[in-house]
Amino acid sequence: MDWILPFLCGLGASIISAWGVGGGTLLLLVMTLFLGVDQRTAQGINLLFFLPTAASALVCHAKSGYLDKPTLKTAVPIAVIAALAGAWISNAVDVALLRKPFGVYLLLSGVSLIWPKKKK
Repeated sequence: MDWILPFLCGLGASIISAWGVGGGTLLLLVMTLFLGVDQRTAQGINLLFFLPTAASALVCHAKSGYLDKPTLKTAVPIAVIAALAGAWISNAVDVALLRKPFGVYLLLSGVSLIWPKKKK
C-alpha cells in the first residue's frame, strides 16, 4: 500500500504534463517536499519522466516538419556536453548547495509564467 501515494502523484503529474503545465517540475517538488525523496534521485526520476514525452514530441514535430535541422545539428552536441557537465557537477556538489540555486530557478520560472514578457 506504500505505492499508492507515489502512483497518484505520478499520475497527476503526467496529466498536468499532458496539458503543458510542467508536470515534471511539480512531480519533483512533490517528491522532495512531501515524499522525502533525495533531490538527486528526484531529479533523475524527473528526467526519466521527461524522456517519453520528449521522444513523442520529437517524432510528432519531425512528422509535421517543425524541426529546424541546422539548429539541431548545432544545438544537440552542445546540449549533450552541457548535460554531461551538469550531471558531473551535480554529483560533485553537496545536495544542500544545489537546493538554493534550484529553488531560485523555480521561483524565477514561476514568476515568468505569471508575468510573461510583452510581445513586440
